[in-house]
Amino acid sequence: MPYNKNKQQAFQAAQQGMEDAQELYYEIVRDSATYGHQLKHLKQEVNEAYEQIENALEVASESQKAQLKKFQQDLSKMVTEVNEN
Repeated sequence: MPYNKNKQQAFQAAQQGMEDAQELYYEIVRDSATYGHQLKHLKQEVNEAYEQIENALEVASESQKAQLKKFQQDLSKMVTEVNEN
């Protein structure tokens, strides 16, 4: 049972990290005076989310792995879009 609980906790941490990164991404104001600060904060959140996803992938079930891979793709898209602007 602890193994399954750890799998679920790892997945939930990754999911929360993804949600936190998405929230910051959608709130960023590109022409704001605080854009640099917002970008730095977003970078930290994205890095944390990637780390949480990697940790979760180590113990994830097959269905969780599919969702975690989607999280990685979504984070990658966010990074690409921010870098293009």
